[in-house]
Amino acid sequence: QVELVESEGGSVQSGGSLRLSCAISGSRFKSYNPYCVGWFRQRPGKEREAVARIDRDGFTRYSDSVKGRFTISQDDTKTSLYLQMNNLKEDDTAKYFCASGEPGLWCHDRFLEIYFGYWGQGTQVTVST
Repeated sequence: QVELVESEGGSVQSGGSLRLSCAISGSRFKSYNPYCVGWFRQRPGKEREAVARIDRDGFTRYSDSVKGRFTISQDDTKTSLYLQMNNLKEDDTAKYFCASGEPGLWCHDRFLEIYFGYWGQGTQVTVST
């Protein structure tokens, strides 16, 4: 079992920045951190899409649409996940979700929604011009 809770999003002007947080907790017989966690988003009228992920060793992967603008990170205990979003665009307007793979399993070579079984409730980010 893994539980995730996103911080509240917000509204920002195009070109601005915003930082999202996600509190992660998980346990089986003993609590431990997931090996693969990440962020997804769902833009208006579109399907949910991958944004960024990070594994237990700190290796990251980004979608082409956010690469160079967004940064995913974790704290030292791996219980907090962050998404720093810079140079935001109107197309970044979406509901953002943090998600986790199965504890003990490393990230798949493909970054797909089906490999993440645990999800937060989502938080809205709106970018205007």
